[in-house]
Amino acid sequence: MGLEVSKLKNIKMLVLDVDGVLTDTRLWFDGKEWRRFFSIRDGVGIKRLIDGGYQIAIITGSRAEDIRARVKSLGIQFFYEGALDKEPSFLQLQKDSGVKPDEMAYVGDDIFDIPLLQTVAFGATVPEAVDEVLEVAEYVTRRPGGCGAVREVCDYIYKYGAFSSR
Repeated sequence: MGLEVSKLKNIKMLVLDVDGVLTDTRLWFDGKEWRRFFSIRDGVGIKRLIDGGYQIAIITGSRAEDIRARVKSLGIQFFYEGALDKEPSFLQLQKDSGVKPDEMAYVGDDIFDIPLLQTVAFGATVPEAVDEVLEVAEYVTRRPGGCGAVREVCDYIYKYGAFSSR
């Protein structure tokens, strides 16, 4: 599945899942809470998009302080947690942001992400996604989830998206 850059030309927002996309799916327990590792490179890509005029949203099934802290530190504009069924949050995101699905890219890796991957203008996943997602995603990143996959998508949007200087 190669990148079809024409699908990125109207993208104004990147919507992301967390576990398996911004992380490598592993959790560790610090004695009080479950924690995740996040990639600095993914964070740089997100910040670069925000600085370039793009909006970022997170829709995650998890509810966790480490995710909330990461979202806040990156200045992500829209955040919806505890959403195993992601469609209601996705509809709310459209109302909250004014951005339409044909102006959005989405990165997800599990069955809960399939409806959104099929609705947005550009749906991407990571190499270790579940088979059902690999079958419907338009693009599979070269880098794994939690290790630069989001940065890869961010760089493409920055280069070819609605606010690029093509």
